[in-house]
Amino acid sequence: MWKSFVDHLTVDWLGLTGRVNETVNFFIYDTVKILFLLVVIIFVVSYLRTHFNTEYVRAHLQGKSELYGNVLAALFGIITPFCSCSAIPLFLGFLQARIPLGVTFSYLISAPMNNEIAIAMLFTLFGWKVTAIYIGFGLFVAIVGGFVIGRFNLEKYVLIPVKPIDEKLEAGEVKMTAKARAKEAWEYTWDIVKKIWLYVLVGVGVGAFIHGYVPADFIAKYAGGDNWYGVPLAVILGIPMYSNAAGVMPLVEVLTQKGMLMGTALSFMMAITALSLPEAMILKKILHTKLIAIFFGIVGVGIVCIGYLFNFILN
Repeated sequence: MWKSFVDHLTVDWLGLTGRVNETVNFFIYDTVKILFLLVVIIFVVSYLRTHFNTEYVRAHLQGKSELYGNVLAALFGIITPFCSCSAIPLFLGFLQARIPLGVTFSYLISAPMNNEIAIAMLFTLFGWKVTAIYIGFGLFVAIVGGFVIGRFNLEKYVLIPVKPIDEKLEAGEVKMTAKARAKEAWEYTWDIVKKIWLYVLVGVGVGAFIHGYVPADFIAKYAGGDNWYGVPLAVILGIPMYSNAAGVMPLVEVLTQKGMLMGTALSFMMAITALSLPEAMILKKILHTKLIAIFFGIVGVGIVCIGYLFNFILN
């Protein structure tokens, strides 16, 4: 119904034809669709999250084995902030609670890459199979990446003095009425939408341009199945960019429609969300450049490997 209305709007009312019509039609259709999905998804997840005390994870991780912590921290990343920069405050909280450095990095990798928004939108656009494989591979990168970083004993490269919490952490029960939960969920939803709507417009705009003006054979030529360099090139191109899952998802949708392999497109998305320059700039105030470089290197190699595996499984 919405698609028919947009077709009527661009063709009959605006009188657009050809590539201009394809571009404008895609922009209007996807912008409204994605913003609607975001509001609904963020509100539902935020409401459910009011039943969960995030401090419980910090309390539970204290004193546990490191590998167990890597797994739990990666899983925890699914239900927490979905921007790489907004995950940093909790990253610091983990350090303060004397949680091992590798475990904190498992969270920092997973939070922007495996967040609930990315999962919900992947399911909507590509179905359960792609979503399940993405979640599995994303958690694998976060767990293994954090575990490897933990093996290097890099605590000396944490630049800021982190005041340790000596006493045992405790997490109390969250008690709220349904009305209070709904109010908090809506406030969180509105706050997130205000922060990301511009990224959504930019992402859809770029996607609309590619959809209307970039020939499918051009993308297939440089990112098709026969090109071994497609995945690492996608990762290298993705790192300097900055967006969240909602902003980059329209690009993934269009690139796959134009002939880019799914693994290549999703490795591009992973690089943008998990390894961004703004994130590196913020971390520079906290971590030594050597540690940031190791972090980016390990995760980057992991994403490239996952991209190849994803292409192998789905093609």
